[in-house]
Amino acid sequence: MSERAIRDPATGPADLAWMGHLQQLAYRYLSAHPELRDATLAAVPADLRASATANASATADLRSTVVPRTELPTAWKIVAPAPMADLERYYRAAEVEFGVSWAYLASIHLVETRMGRIRGTSVAGAMGPMQFMPGTWAAYGEGDVNSDRDAIRAAARYLRANRAPADMPNALFRYNNSQPYVRAVTAYAEVMRAEPDAYRGFYNWQVYYLTTRGDILLPVGYGPP
Repeated sequence: MSERAIRDPATGPADLAWMGHLQQLAYRYLSAHPELRDATLAAVPADLRASATANASATADLRSTVVPRTELPTAWKIVAPAPMADLERYYRAAEVEFGVSWAYLASIHLVETRMGRIRGTSVAGAMGPMQFMPGTWAAYGEGDVNSDRDAIRAAARYLRANRAPADMPNALFRYNNSQPYVRAVTAYAEVMRAEPDAYRGFYNWQVYYLTTRGDILLPVGYGPP
């Protein structure tokens, strides 16, 4: 239902926001219950099965890299993302400037900070919506590391310096030294490349934090004032 609604241009903003969130919940549930994966994906209509399989695999890959925490993060603030059309314009402008597919930039933005919803420095010291280490930002960034537009341009510049778009696996591995990360970013990106409307669903994915008690939603407004 959610996959159909995301692709339907008649789906209004409020319904689209919920359907994107519902899509995310479904894939997170499958990633937590892999014993249900094969039967669930087999029941998905044939025209949606490839994208559903890619999304399920990517979500499971990312979950495999996370160690459940006992406490919620104290350094994060969750904010509303920039408008969907504005972010897409930044991705596509960066593609024109640097030759890196807009879908890969959107996918990195999705994986790193849920398209700018997470504000705060990571445990490793990464900053901004595209999560740059200070030294990398100094070398490849221009402007404000906390600006979606500036960070997206810097990400495209960094990927290009690491052989994107000809060798995206290498560029993504240099961005984050993790093969599950490379597979996940690639899977989400290729879904969007095949069907650009899939971006409408990903844009509405929310911030969940994996704890020893399970997934906890961190809503807009969470965190220090």
